[in-house]
Amino acid sequence: MKHTLAVLVENKPAVLTHISGLISRRAFNIHSIAAGASEDPDITRITIVVECDNNDELDQVINQLAKLINVIKIVNMTSVESISRDLALIKVKASPERRSDIVDIVDIFRAKIVDVNRETMVIELTGEEDKIDALCEVLKDHGIVEIVRSGKIALSRGPEAAAKNI
Repeated sequence: MKHTLAVLVENKPAVLTHISGLISRRAFNIHSIAAGASEDPDITRITIVVECDNNDELDQVINQLAKLINVIKIVNMTSVESISRDLALIKVKASPERRSDIVDIVDIFRAKIVDVNRETMVIELTGEEDKIDALCEVLKDHGIVEIVRSGKIALSRGPEAAAKNI
């Protein structure tokens, strides 16, 4: 089962390397990892999606992360009401005679076309992982040239910030 963890860390070099290394050394699969600035310039927010077979494994991951000196706080986003999104950029073959079909597909998925040239189009889509997977499946018929995905990012719903009370 996949679990989403929001890990608040000190904004220092090599912290992301330590975190990913710790998880991989323990033989847990990192499905995705995304790091970026938070509302506090001294804190980086890392969103990690890990695959664990049971709660004991998840607890082990959380406990091991908590031992790292630069980790400030860990929030299990899977166990709280939250909003999550992935970002994907998909480059697809787009001959002039097939472009209108691609535009129709993009509109159905509420995606955006962010680049067009003679041979390809680049489509941007944000949403749940399943939505991005579905768009990719439909676009396969047109010929996907390249895909890049950000990995999941997540925020809890409501007025409280994860960094509150740290």
